[in-house]
Amino acid sequence: IDQSKVEEEWMIHQIQSTANFATGSKALTWLLGGLNFQVEHHLFPKISHVHYPALNRIVKQTCKEYKIQYNEFRSFWTAFRSHLKVLEAMSK
Repeated sequence: IDQSKVEEEWMIHQIQSTANFATGSKALTWLLGGLNFQVEHHLFPKISHVHYPALNRIVKQTCKEYKIQYNEFRSFWTAFRSHLKVLEAMSK
């Protein structure tokens, strides 16, 4: 396997290697400027964050239809715990 190449198309790679968190929190979305919608931010970097919630629904439905893994955590804290687990696994 060539380690220098990504095996998926760019868009699929972006979706599968990125995760959203707390997308139901309007306060956190406002505070972070929509960066809790990381998937949509990576796919549509020039689109205003005010459109991310609508794009989120479309992207999730499309991923479901095409059986593409879509990562989303319910809260900031579940995402943070997952991040710590990844760091721990990478340190071994």
